[in-house]
Amino acid sequence: MAAGIKFTETMRGFFSAEPTEDFKKADEAGRKAGTRLEFTVTIVADSADELVSDPAHFGRITGTVSAPLVSPALLEVTSGEFHLLVKDPERPRGRRMTYDMALRATDGQTYALHGYKVIHNEAGADTWADTTTLFTTLTKADGSVVGRGILHVEPQDFAKQLTSMSAPGASNPIEALGALAKFGFFFAGELFDVYGLVAGRATELNPKGAPREKRPLKMDTPTVHSVHTTDGVELRLTRYRGGSKGPVVLAPGIGTSTLAYTIDTVDTNLPEFLYADGYDVWLFDYRASPALASARTQFTLDDIATKDFPAAVAKVREITGAPDVQVIGHCVGSLTFLMAMVAGLEGVRSGIASQFGLFPDSSFLNRIKGRLDLGTLLETFGVESLTTDFRADSGADRFIDQVLRLFPTGESCDSAVCRRILGIYGEVFKHTQLNEATHRAVHEMFGVTNVTSFKHLTRMIREGHAVDAKGNDVYMPNLKKLTAPVTFLHGEDNKILFPSGTEKTFRALCDANGPERYSRITIPGYAHMDCFIGKNAAKDVYPVIRSALHGHDVMLGRA
Repeated sequence: MAAGIKFTETMRGFFSAEPTEDFKKADEAGRKAGTRLEFTVTIVADSADELVSDPAHFGRITGTVSAPLVSPALLEVTSGEFHLLVKDPERPRGRRMTYDMALRATDGQTYALHGYKVIHNEAGADTWADTTTLFTTLTKADGSVVGRGILHVEPQDFAKQLTSMSAPGASNPIEALGALAKFGFFFAGELFDVYGLVAGRATELNPKGAPREKRPLKMDTPTVHSVHTTDGVELRLTRYRGGSKGPVVLAPGIGTSTLAYTIDTVDTNLPEFLYADGYDVWLFDYRASPALASARTQFTLDDIATKDFPAAVAKVREITGAPDVQVIGHCVGSLTFLMAMVAGLEGVRSGIASQFGLFPDSSFLNRIKGRLDLGTLLETFGVESLTTDFRADSGADRFIDQVLRLFPTGESCDSAVCRRILGIYGEVFKHTQLNEATHRAVHEMFGVTNVTSFKHLTRMIREGHAVDAKGNDVYMPNLKKLTAPVTFLHGEDNKILFPSGTEKTFRALCDANGPERYSRITIPGYAHMDCFIGKNAAKDVYPVIRSALHGHDVMLGRA
């Protein structure tokens, strides 16, 4: 018996009996009249394989519908069909999810409910809204329309929906986990990962293999917010609402998603640490995140600094009502945060800049890449992106891996992904600082990066300080704009970006604005990314971060 998929979904909203074909107007009228429509249904597909491979993507529906306008008691779903992500006849690149239910009231009257979700593939579409908004029509047995409205999946109901997911017919837990992951990756891979935290990517060698099971995070269910920049790029903010210490925004490095912060292979990750300490934690996937479609497009670091950070900070302030936020940026997340600040970013009261300042003092190999203008060379050969993903069944990947084995490094490792990371970025972490589970999961954190951003980085290395993508010195002359307290954090053994880079940045800011608001801390025994994913980082590094955030607030009279 094949492993199937089963889950329970609740949707809530309003509908109106006023004659209109405009769902938005019907929703507004329903809200004014207070006429609610809700349902809780269970959807079952007998085979996960058929659900994702059959063009009809069919599942059965059972459950109940609440529509007090037509019946004081619940309506029973006597039969129902669900179709997952079928082609949208009105949008060549779009998809729909459809719900069709035959309903029966306790007085014998019968009705039908038809609903559909419109999934846009266009750039800038709001994925969360698309996949959780149902345009609904309720009809009588003769086909006459009773009313129309719009239903939504609320975040708390979505969390319950994920906990209800099971794989009936699975012969063992591995088969069940594989079926759930297959459905999740097909339906809403990014949202499924963020909310459910059910499974990581399979393995670095076999993407089709069974995914590993993840531990639940020690935080409440997150809420996900789409953010749109002035140039139409969709970014993502994931909120874990802690206590009353205010919002803190975490931005990762380039080529990594915010999973680099929420990795479950350590006992306590940084978001869990801050959440427990009372912070309102916001994970910021900017356009370079491999979790977003934008990572596969071309953009510069200027775009991140002048478009992504302003949009994210404004969104967090809008939702929370907070006058300002604190920011923790790592690597390119740190660099672009500092670039954003000297470019005039508003609404930030303090920040922590990890590993990357405005002076990219980098390794010998990275300096060679800068002198060779490797980004331009790659563009000449038609290469638009670089990726840390490796597949053992690819001859090209095996050849590249053999070449990467020749790279000089003091780190001994048998991972093809680690060799790719080394070739693209350098020695990202000290292997001795990682536990084995984290080392095996490194491939989940990394992914694609674009050559245009890589070219911008190598230009900065060549120039010796932050410049725009064309090489113009637009950032360094504006250091006086960065007056918010900033703590520079650097691993003492960092071999990608040397500690001298943040030391120079610290000195330059002190010279420009005085030393009162800036500090710099080095972490003995740590390198670059292991400051966040290291097996002992919760003991060695996170308390330093907490003290810096608190110290900033004391300085500003906010503690």
